[in-house]
Amino acid sequence: MIRFTLPVATAPEFPTGYTTGLGDLTLMDIFLVPGKEISFGAGPLVVLPTATDDALGAGKWQAGAAGVVVAPQSWGLLGGLVTYQTSFAGESDRDDVSLATFQPIVNFNLSKGFYLRSSAIWNFDLESGNYSVPVGFGVGKVFQVNDKVTMNGFVEPQYTVFDHGSGNPEWQVFVGVNFQFALGK
Repeated sequence: MIRFTLPVATAPEFPTGYTTGLGDLTLMDIFLVPGKEISFGAGPLVVLPTATDDALGAGKWQAGAAGVVVAPQSWGLLGGLVTYQTSFAGESDRDDVSLATFQPIVNFNLSKGFYLRSSAIWNFDLESGNYSVPVGFGVGKVFQVNDKVTMNGFVEPQYTVFDHGSGNPEWQVFVGVNFQFALGK
């Protein structure tokens, strides 16, 4: 399973207000081991410094690993994604990166392709000791584009329940569109 994430983000920039643009590109290649009730996976992770503004990215090349556990349920899905990444190159005047994340995933299926979701990413900055633990509750819809392409759109407001350090948002909104492509005939 290959996953890439290229966020469009808005961040405060003092004293001028806010900046919006692209963040850093994260690539994961997770090798899944399917099970009857629980599936596991692990693989490499790399982060490319693609942010369009210093406030939106780390300015560092990063590498690490990702692990996933998924347990399909009759009503939906339970899962979790854990990552670790550390910087190995990049702008020398920017802070080094040593970041661990945990993303609990809960999806509750509704009718006609709709579902409820919670998937806020908990961030733990191992360099500074800062952390942010948000929780979210949102809604999504899965569309069958054609026999080989499935699209998933969602919106999930998230509130930070625990945090330490500056710059952590109290509220954020996670909005996304995912595409799945069937390979082969």
